[in-house]
Amino acid sequence: MTGEWLGFVAATLTTLAFVPQAVKTIRSRDTRGISLSMYAVFTIGVGFWLGYGLVLDSWPMILANTVTLLLSTTILALKLRYK
Repeated sequence: MTGEWLGFVAATLTTLAFVPQAVKTIRSRDTRGISLSMYAVFTIGVGFWLGYGLVLDSWPMILANTVTLLLSTTILALKLRYK
């Protein structure tokens, strides 16, 4: 298994682990248990990881962080709307 495949497996697992909570939050619109500051910092961090993946031309990082950025931005927007 090459380093690229290890990256794809890691990216897939960490992104998939985030999906159930994102789906639950999107469906319920219940953001009371979510920290605004944590999600703001997390979303910014994911954006930087995506940028880093682009600089490295690392497809596992690019794909995983694109999906995670979309989900975390959606949750952050919901948090701001439904405080």
